[in-house]
Amino acid sequence: MRLTAEEQKMLDGAYGETVKRSMKVLVALGEIYGADHMIEIKNVHSPGVSYRVAGNAGLGYVEDASKDATFRVPLTLNTIGIDAQDWEKIGFPEEFARKQLELSEAYERMGAIPTNSCTPYLNGNLPMFGEHVAWGESSAVAFVNSVIGARTNREGGPTALAAAITGRVPAYGYHLDENRKGTHLIRVEMELKTDKDFAVLGYFGGKLAGKDVPVIEGITRRPTLENFKALGAALASAGAVALYHVVGFTPEAPTRQAVIGDDVEPVIFDQAAYDKVCAKFSLKGNVDFVVLGCPHVSIVEFEEIANLVRGKKLKSALWVCTSRMVRDLADRMGFVKDIEDAGGEIVCDTCPVLCATLTQRGYKTVATNSGKMAHYAPGLWKLQPVLLNTWECIQTAIDGKWGE
Repeated sequence: MRLTAEEQKMLDGAYGETVKRSMKVLVALGEIYGADHMIEIKNVHSPGVSYRVAGNAGLGYVEDASKDATFRVPLTLNTIGIDAQDWEKIGFPEEFARKQLELSEAYERMGAIPTNSCTPYLNGNLPMFGEHVAWGESSAVAFVNSVIGARTNREGGPTALAAAITGRVPAYGYHLDENRKGTHLIRVEMELKTDKDFAVLGYFGGKLAGKDVPVIEGITRRPTLENFKALGAALASAGAVALYHVVGFTPEAPTRQAVIGDDVEPVIFDQAAYDKVCAKFSLKGNVDFVVLGCPHVSIVEFEEIANLVRGKKLKSALWVCTSRMVRDLADRMGFVKDIEDAGGEIVCDTCPVLCATLTQRGYKTVATNSGKMAHYAPGLWKLQPVLLNTWECIQTAIDGKWGE
């Protein structure tokens, strides 16, 4: 690879062993993917910060790095494995919680911003169109590449850490124009109204596209931020989609021709395709757990949930997962009290996909509006999922059951 003088100094150890080791990681990665130079990045969103993922090996690595290096660019933290303030109250295991706090503190010593969220774009990390960044967390990568039009590959914990320490990534993948074109065309032939609708489309598209770049046409109403969040999370979990285009609404797709051309045969997403996905995540009967906020809820979603539960009492356990920043705002607006008075729990900093197991609660079924949560719940927690829209999730929590 062609390195600048500054990059060569990093590789030669002029800035210490951790910087040297980080640059070696990035050079090796670049050589694997055929990159011939490095790109300067503006910021990092780091995955792999949950102790459930990192383990003792990851904890030791970050603690060692924190002794002689700091981050060259801003770095926000993805969800960790606990609620950092209320882990005892919620019931996270103590030994796990202590290890998680040690890992978080090591990142913070290096200059990390402890957003502890899978929606960094709602918590101060909002790149500009065309900027090069190094992000992990599958749903956040899909959002920043697609909705914002910044550029990142799907970074893992070690490469994101190396990128933050050096301020560089190798020039390959979605950093390059030629790799940002579409590969599959999906034509939507039904009206999409709710976040669930967009999650179902995302699940369909993820299964179709795999690791490639789907282009979606036929959507006539501008999606909301929350719609895009649901769409990208499902695309990234049902497949491994890091970039998608919605014709007329995402910044690199003013027309279909701009991203995929005219000679690609579309795959149809209609009511029959929608129903087939929903049938995969359906159940009738008692539901003991309801989860909203995978990815983390926005303040708009917080208000919707609060309005639905105000003055009610819940029979099912309800988690509303969010960042600490959004929770504090919701608290000021009275939404936290509404939800907690109904019997719901506000869970910050973490999510059910990455947190320590709460199987001691004995949950067997889960209702969610998240395609990502519905996809992972059976394998991770042995929970039978049902995929619903938000108001149906709340009604399920009030009744303690669905479909009867």
